[in-house]
Amino acid sequence: MSEDLRYQIDVSVTPQYLPEQSQPEQNRYAFAYKVVIENNGQLPAQLLSRHWIITDGDGQVQEVRGAGVVGEQPLIAPGQKHVYTSGTLMSSSVGIMQGSYQMLAADGHTFDAIIAPFRLAVPGVLH
Repeated sequence: MSEDLRYQIDVSVTPQYLPEQSQPEQNRYAFAYKVVIENNGQLPAQLLSRHWIITDGDGQVQEVRGAGVVGEQPLIAPGQKHVYTSGTLMSSSVGIMQGSYQMLAADGHTFDAIIAPFRLAVPGVLH
């Protein structure tokens, strides 16, 4: 339990459809997403890498791994947030993203911050 308190990273995501960058007639749907990463733990933690799992409406799965987020590997102090915006393309009008950030705490402990599944959808597609 004490370990959980030291390594508490909460992630929230707000997706948005980008009609001006989409081409539905070519099965190309663009989405942006704003991510808020909040350190509610007791130690500073650095975001080392990301792992995204993107599943489109046809069940096609794409995995994305890489260092940091949008070119940064932010160090987030307890009580602080890191906010960024990124995006993805899908071949269907609906999909789900989820994943994790690999974190390094100030005491040398590595852990994953889980990104809960969130829906990407063209407005009006889902009832």
